[in-house]
Amino acid sequence: MKIISWNVNGLRAIHRKGNWEWVKKNQPDILCLQETKAEKEQLPDEVRSPEGYFS
Repeated sequence: MKIISWNVNGLRAIHRKGNWEWVKKNQPDILCLQETKAEKEQLPDEVRSPEGYFS
């Protein structure tokens, strides 16, 4: 089981910089994100509801 805990300090910036690809490449079973600093309507569907993951 792979668990990734990441203090992103702004999820929108992570997506804009292309770092979201790192998450997709590593395919964690559990992904914990801290300090996202974004409302769900500010995020693209790919980030808000990644395929294969749920909350």
